[in-house]
Amino acid sequence: MTPIFQFEGIYTPVVTPFHDDGSVNWDALADQIEYLIGAGVHGLISGGSTGENYAQTVGERLEVAKFTRQQAKGRVPLVVGTGAMMTPDSIALATGARDLGADAILLATPPYSVPTERENALNALAIDKAASLPVMLYNYPGRMGVHMGEEFLDRVGRSRNICAIKESSGDINRVHLLARDYPHIQMSCGMDDQALEFFAWGARSWVCGGSNFLPAEHIALYTACAVEGDFDKGRRIMSAMMPLMRVLEQGGKFIQCIKHGVTLNGIDAGPMRPPLKGLNKDDKRALEQVIGVLKRTISDIQAEG
Repeated sequence: MTPIFQFEGIYTPVVTPFHDDGSVNWDALADQIEYLIGAGVHGLISGGSTGENYAQTVGERLEVAKFTRQQAKGRVPLVVGTGAMMTPDSIALATGARDLGADAILLATPPYSVPTERENALNALAIDKAASLPVMLYNYPGRMGVHMGEEFLDRVGRSRNICAIKESSGDINRVHLLARDYPHIQMSCGMDDQALEFFAWGARSWVCGGSNFLPAEHIALYTACAVEGDFDKGRRIMSAMMPLMRVLEQGGKFIQCIKHGVTLNGIDAGPMRPPLKGLNKDDKRALEQVIGVLKRTISDIQAEG
């Protein structure tokens, strides 16, 4: 069955720049959207965890999504995150996404409640029905507490809207399961340090927070593996990116690192909303050193052809 939407390439979960008082910095958000589109990313995600959705109201999230849609002007697809603890909030985000003209939604398991697979499937299908848009599922048991397991996938897979799954479990056996047993659900890389393996197993898209500030380098890996099928080159690029993956994941400072990376590019991403705090000087220095080496190394690999 041909999917109603093909997820292809690098999808960036866009950061939400804030002023020091916690209000959205709309000018910086506009600059970031323009930077990403100009750099060649293939799609934008508004309202993901990288955008600090957990620290925003439903109304704020929809306001940011609407702004992103207006700024992007249809140049790339827009996916709107619907993850929330309460089903009515997710449904409000889904219907809002439909009304503002989003191309798809990102649909996660509600955190903390630990639903059964049946409960989780019924929740997902209710959100799907409300949006009537293409859906990328989001499996992240490390944050949500449960897997989108086989019973879940069997139930929701009956909906034609369920097009893809962002797999962020870190379990390589899940990649094998999805590729072999659920080929009708497009597999998208959601675990950065396994991107090479995802592409080897047929993934055509990668949702990667680091592409907020290193879009060209993430596109380079996608191009080498998924477009050119050159996994020798892909392994070299992936090897150059691994130190970044370690820095981003260490100590639970993922969003802080992403925002600092964006700020290094000349776009003021601002602070995080509470409870998160920014990086200290040592963390900033470590990230900056990793970025410098990564960019030089991948540039050299690209120059070699």
